[in-house]
Amino acid sequence: MSVTKNAVDVKGLVKKFGKFTAVDHIDFYIPEGEIFGLLGPNGAGKSTTIRMLCGLLLLDGGSASVLGYDVHKDSEEIKNRIGYMSQKFSLYNDLTILENLDFYASIYGLYNPKKRKERIDSLLEMSGLTDLRKERTKSLSGAWRQRLALACAIIHDPKMVFLDEATAGVDPVSRRNFWDLIYKLAGEGVSVLSTTHYMDEADYCNTIGMMYQGKIVALASPDTIKNNLPGVLLQVDCDQPVVAFQVLSGKPDIINQSLQGVLLHVTVDSQDHIDTVDRYLTDTGISLRSIEVIQPSLEDAFTSLVQTSRESTSG
Repeated sequence: MSVTKNAVDVKGLVKKFGKFTAVDHIDFYIPEGEIFGLLGPNGAGKSTTIRMLCGLLLLDGGSASVLGYDVHKDSEEIKNRIGYMSQKFSLYNDLTILENLDFYASIYGLYNPKKRKERIDSLLEMSGLTDLRKERTKSLSGAWRQRLALACAIIHDPKMVFLDEATAGVDPVSRRNFWDLIYKLAGEGVSVLSTTHYMDEADYCNTIGMMYQGKIVALASPDTIKNNLPGVLLQVDCDQPVVAFQVLSGKPDIINQSLQGVLLHVTVDSQDHIDTVDRYLTDTGISLRSIEVIQPSLEDAFTSLVQTSRESTSG
């Protein structure tokens, strides 16, 4: 029986900047060929985690390995064997698409002319850039630049790819197309760690770690995290959602609540408390259009987990 190896193993990872703890004793692993997402707001510690795993920052505690190499001892080996892409695409604007790919091929030691051409042609086709290969990078849209940056990051055919907020600033349709490329890589056995603050992107991952203030507050598949949200989630449509939020704050039987545009999401202990929410609001003169039970999203789950984390810290 074959044993699945882990592309990444993280145990008790810590990073401090002075008295500030950016990453606080986190644990996770990524099996080979899986997509792992670190999800959380800016400042949660996601990018710091990736920079440690890439060998760009020293660890202040714990241990980590990437592709079997120790992050502390073998950082140069790791740098040569991984692909890395951030939202600040490392592209040369005055070079064409083809020239950018050729340059990165030389950086990563693809010196054989035939193999280099085959690899470049393959990446141009995969990313849909073949017809644009002679275009200068500065003339490309954000979505095309994103695809080129990914192609450059994997020119050396790495088995582990790190994406650090790589989809920031790109429209939803382009983000979806970008993730189609990531799926192709995973299907070829490439492992992926992606950081993002877009909640919808987490559904593309096999496993997600939700980070808040340097800690992982949830670690599971997206469906498991959503299904384990305590209580019953209600969607409230009323004429004064902000006032309704204030009215429900601190009320018994209300586990959590959040504003979602013009709607209010309220988590209660059970469906028996739907009438309670109705009464709280109508007694205050708020006009209700509807209250319905809905399935929680990852944003709902994250909001609930953050609230629980805050309460445990303050308590």
